[in-house]
Amino acid sequence: MYVNGSGFRAIERVKGVHHTTVITWVKQVGELLPDAYAPETVPEVGELDELETFVGSKKTKSGSGRRLTTSSKES
Repeated sequence: MYVNGSGFRAIERVKGVHHTTVITWVKQVGELLPDAYAPETVPEVGELDELETFVGSKKTKSGSGRRLTTSSKES
C-alpha cells in the first residue's frame, strides 16, 4: 500500500493498526531491499516525474484578471 502511494495514516485506517507500526513495517522491508545501483555505475535510462512547469509570461497579472496597483505617499 505504501509503495502504491498510500500514506501511513491511510494504511493505519485500512489495516486497523497504529501508524507507527506501519512505519516500522516499511522500515523493516526497506532494509531487506537491495540498493538500486552501485554509486560508480551510471544508469543508461533516467526517469522523470510527470510534473511539468510552465515558464513564461501570463496574460493576466493577478488572479481576477485585473492588474494590481499600489500607491504609496511618502512625505
